[in-house]
Amino acid sequence: MHKDRPVTLFSIGAVQGNRLGLRAFLMLMLGASVLCATASGAPPAKGKAADTQTKAAASGDFVGSDTCVTCHDEVGKKFADNPHQRMVLMHGGNGVTCENCHGAGKAHVDGGGDVTKIFNPAKHSAKEVDEKCLTCHAGAHPDFLRSPHAKANVSCISCHSVHAAKAPEQLLKASQPALCFQCHSDVKASVSMPFHHPVNEGVVKCTDCHDVHGTFGNNNLRSTADQSMICTKCHTDVRGPFVYEHAPVKAEGCLGCHSPHGSQNARMLNMPSINTLCNQCHSRVANATVHGMGAGSDELQPCTSCHTYIHGSNINAAFLR
Repeated sequence: MHKDRPVTLFSIGAVQGNRLGLRAFLMLMLGASVLCATASGAPPAKGKAADTQTKAAASGDFVGSDTCVTCHDEVGKKFADNPHQRMVLMHGGNGVTCENCHGAGKAHVDGGGDVTKIFNPAKHSAKEVDEKCLTCHAGAHPDFLRSPHAKANVSCISCHSVHAAKAPEQLLKASQPALCFQCHSDVKASVSMPFHHPVNEGVVKCTDCHDVHGTFGNNNLRSTADQSMICTKCHTDVRGPFVYEHAPVKAEGCLGCHSPHGSQNARMLNMPSINTLCNQCHSRVANATVHGMGAGSDELQPCTSCHTYIHGSNINAAFLR
């Protein structure tokens, strides 16, 4: 027979014998809360450039843009419409402009305009210029340092001009595609072929397909979950999905058959004729066997005369109409 007394359930704060441990626990939690509050109230970690500017500001090395324009008036007059002008509106109107990019100017001013005491992007290496720009723009262009442009020492100021931009929207030195063609002359020749994407006509821009600041794709192609979407965002009729997929479309993508910049073929194919392209995978022997035609007879009409749904079909595995 069970003779023990009934078990009484105490709340945590009332359990006898455990009050000392509970107090220690509560003190530990209180200390942790204080540490968390202190950490959350602390300013975020800054990069080396930001630390340098902070130290300069603390020591009074910033002179302000009003001082800069006393000598650089021609630049100051044009800066009101510059996107970088927004920085002066930060922090209750106490933000700085010139010295965000050129560094604290006190030593430069005290030296009577000593050019060695100020950061001039035109006289620094591409790496130094990129680091300066990325102190603000790294969030928008996180892949720039791995891009072909950065690796080839094509710095930010190779394409952009803060003070003398010809295309104000992106502060470009020249408008597209002229700016891109200064280096990519092979593409300029391609978009001048009989059949081409209307790049020269201004309907399509280079940056519609390429992210010039770097991606994980080849040739700086914009990255998407389905890389074909770079093309199918415009060419919606071949987007799919289809019941019967053409394997090269999924395996190689659009570039397996098409030249995106320009071609001598009306469909911008990689080959002069449709049959020549198809025979890269579907040999003439196979065509003659499958279609019951003699050698060479398959060249009399294009493959797509019968296989009309070549990108994919919902009704026929052979992509017939």
